[in-house]
Amino acid sequence: DPLPPPLPKKQLQRAESLPEQGPSRHCRGDPTPWASSILHNIPPPHPQHEEGAPSSIPPRDRPSWGPKKPLTKSQSLGEPVARSSPEKAPAPSPAELTFGTVDGELGQLLQPLESPAGVCGVVLGCQAAALARLSARIQEELVMPEERQQLLEAELAGKSWAALSTLDREPCCESRDAWYFRVGFIFEQTQLVFAAKVPKLGCASLGVQSSLGAHCSIQRLIGRFTDRLPWELVLPGSPGEQSQSPSGEEPAHLATRPVLQVLISPDVPYQTLAGFVKGSHLLHRTSPGHYERLACLLLLQACMGLEHLRVQDVGQGDLCPENLLLVRCPCPPRSQQGKEASLPLPRLLISSFFKVKDKRRPCSTSQERDWTEGLAAPPTPVADELNVGMLIYQILHVDISLENALGFRSNRLPEIPSLSIYSTGLKRLAMLLLHRDPCKRVSIELARSILQVLLWGPRQELFARSKKTLTLLRSWVEVKRALLLLKFAENSAGAGASPGLEEWLCCQYFKEVTEHTLYQVTQALY
Repeated sequence: DPLPPPLPKKQLQRAESLPEQGPSRHCRGDPTPWASSILHNIPPPHPQHEEGAPSSIPPRDRPSWGPKKPLTKSQSLGEPVARSSPEKAPAPSPAELTFGTVDGELGQLLQPLESPAGVCGVVLGCQAAALARLSARIQEELVMPEERQQLLEAELAGKSWAALSTLDREPCCESRDAWYFRVGFIFEQTQLVFAAKVPKLGCASLGVQSSLGAHCSIQRLIGRFTDRLPWELVLPGSPGEQSQSPSGEEPAHLATRPVLQVLISPDVPYQTLAGFVKGSHLLHRTSPGHYERLACLLLLQACMGLEHLRVQDVGQGDLCPENLLLVRCPCPPRSQQGKEASLPLPRLLISSFFKVKDKRRPCSTSQERDWTEGLAAPPTPVADELNVGMLIYQILHVDISLENALGFRSNRLPEIPSLSIYSTGLKRLAMLLLHRDPCKRVSIELARSILQVLLWGPRQELFARSKKTLTLLRSWVEVKRALLLLKFAENSAGAGASPGLEEWLCCQYFKEVTEHTLYQVTQALY
């Protein structure tokens, strides 16, 4: 038979007349015209069809092993792409689902599920994601967002007392190592109220603080400068501070004030924990349940702050009630302002720090040093656990000193009166934190988990009729997490209280807790 006319070669030349970007490549090294024609999207010759027939071959019948390429000039003439069928988008994860998710995407997620257990897993994933989002929103209401804090830091850079307006002559709060003054600063045509922290002489462990990451229980800094204290500000206890020039001019004796380092914080303290405890004797007697719940929430914040510091290799400088600051949270709605609002929950801030250079913190007292020398030292600082144990007694108005605590055996610590459902648990936690053997003390992480269980369960009656198992604890977590979300939904639909600090702490608990953690904590607590 005579050879067919060289029609494929003419088509190849026509395709080559439309130059590609860069040299053409053969697929997998195949030098045949098939590979070249596919790269140019020109129909290849077909031995069983007449001239022009190959163009009528459906795309699915054409070879599909060519590499994907961007749109070429030959494609711009209207030729179909070798793979023109659209790929299906992946099914969304439970964390991405919302009530507004379209049914097509929901179908992709639900179609492979063949049992109610699979649907239950999707629902649990949605609940966990919703709880995390809710926690983040509450935190934005309690703490200044990081982006806004960075803007303020840039605005306050290079500023001094001249850029600030003093709102009060006397300090709004005095801790063991600093005075705090309320000052105003104009930002975006709005006056913001900050705290100017003026350290006392000899308290210079402030350089570490500027490098700390943001945390709800750690004092934040947005500015610093060195300047002489304005004459209108009164430092309590200094001679001649109460005198003021009748003409409003700077008194002569105040011109000799030393130049001090000043730190600006967006968190304005109104009281120390020591002042809080001193003024709450009556509330503890009349409403022990409410007060001791507040005690658990304050201790929980202290433990969370200490955990954050340990991650950053930073320790607290002096964890005592006189150096723990209290900051007012946004006012609760009117429906919440009742009997318990007489002493609302404040934010607790750790404000004194030091850099951990070795694995052990310096001993607080000579007796602690002598007492620990004969025992195996743990790899983590020992003072945090001791100090939190001491805080429990101090908040509950039980007199005890560190020296006496170290002299007691764990079962001979001072008695904590049983006034509420929290008393026994707090007594148990204090005993575990002040154990004479450092290796048998519970860690700050476990102490934080014990406080969470005291506040939100599971309580001991859960195991009264059922044996404690991981399955029971996992079911309890799942049900409580769902009920918590329902509580938020009901409050938002009615006249209930808007979520605040206590709700945020509760969200943090149920967002992270597992049945394995609960098993360990309930073993130690109960």
